[in-house]
Amino acid sequence: MRYISTRGTAPVLTFGEAMMTGLARDGGLYVPESVPVLTAQEISAMAGLSYEEIAFRVMKPFLGGFFADDEFKGLIAAAYAGFGHAARAPLVQLGPNHFLLELFHGPTLAFKDFAMQLIGQMMQAALAKTGERITIVGATSGDTGSAAIEAFRGLANVDVFIMYPHGRVSDVQRRQMTTPVEANVHALAVDGDFDDCQARVKDMFNDFDFRDGVRLAGVNSINWARVLAQVVYYFSSAVSLGAPDRTVSFTVPTGNFGDIFAGYIARKMGLPIDQLIVATNQNDILHRAISTGVHDLNGVKPSISPSMDIQVSSNFERALFDAYGRDGAAITALMAELKSGGFTISQGALQMLRETFASGRCSETETSATIAQVLATTAEVLCPHSAVGVKVAMEHLGPVPMITLATAHPAKFPDAVQAACGVRANLPPRMADLFTRNERVTRMPNDLKSIQSLIRERIAR
Repeated sequence: MRYISTRGTAPVLTFGEAMMTGLARDGGLYVPESVPVLTAQEISAMAGLSYEEIAFRVMKPFLGGFFADDEFKGLIAAAYAGFGHAARAPLVQLGPNHFLLELFHGPTLAFKDFAMQLIGQMMQAALAKTGERITIVGATSGDTGSAAIEAFRGLANVDVFIMYPHGRVSDVQRRQMTTPVEANVHALAVDGDFDDCQARVKDMFNDFDFRDGVRLAGVNSINWARVLAQVVYYFSSAVSLGAPDRTVSFTVPTGNFGDIFAGYIARKMGLPIDQLIVATNQNDILHRAISTGVHDLNGVKPSISPSMDIQVSSNFERALFDAYGRDGAAITALMAELKSGGFTISQGALQMLRETFASGRCSETETSATIAQVLATTAEVLCPHSAVGVKVAMEHLGPVPMITLATAHPAKFPDAVQAACGVRANLPPRMADLFTRNERVTRMPNDLKSIQSLIRERIAR
């Protein structure tokens, strides 16, 4: 199994190399040279299996033997041992042919735990074999950062620096990042929005002297292993509803496109998926791009679903790579245009995207109304991001069962939820003292050199 860059000029890597590298040295994102296809019989055989066993069967073909089978099974078991639900990713029915996939039972109450807990285990195992030390730098709009810190805190051979937009995450999200006491984790509050934080991460990867000097690694969804781990719950949920004999659809609230790209990979692997629906909040660049073919930046507007407040969706590059016939030069040109404000998708590529993805948008008012409506009709309390997904899913319901991804626990956004439906969602008992813990955070300007200087200083201690 080999991995290639979306921009066509970086070295071809193995799975292990791609996982530890993150962003390709030509600025692109790694994707598999080809996607393994599972037979209908192999998918049928997943019925009734544990989430961990399904994860092993789905992910193994992508590893190229990097981990031995027993070792990989052990890493998967360790990754999900701390989840608060035995099913890991349970389904709840919202209505006729509409199901909610609860992805918030992990340690930080968000879907990012599914990938981050596993990539933490895999990176730790890989480093143990080499004795190397790495510096992980990540950007977050709220959930990735806390999941990364939870996965890597206390590890002897890893330093973790997470940048988040100052004042633009919820109090719970912020405290999950700023209250861990382990010395190897560092929360950086950056003056700017998520796109600024993400841009600084990419700048650091493209500064090869810095990248090599600090042994930089990435855990944002630019890292292929993150996307791969998220493919698993598409299989587990679809099989629960009768796949492969029964086709299903998915609606995914997304800002950075990684979660729905995982669904795209699941479909390429042979999972019978009818619709893959992109659900955006008021920061709707993905919906606009698919609807109009114009991918233009018009600024990020803070919302009650802050993890989706993104304009530069990194993983969209992976979808564009396939839409443009895997032409790295074409993708390089598009990304250069994006730096100037946007680009227009070619007719052929747009047709492929529209045949692959549907999309919808949910306003702030509609998000709150959906939270209230779902509570009244099902007694389920949704977080604002999940509500965005449910609202868009309702516009696409039909004879095929619809699975909407519930990406975070409502207690991560208690003020928005209470304002919408009058219910204040409580944190689970293990987090009951979150607001009494001391915070440890460093405020940073949106300046590459300043951030790099701080990282060098901290890892030298």
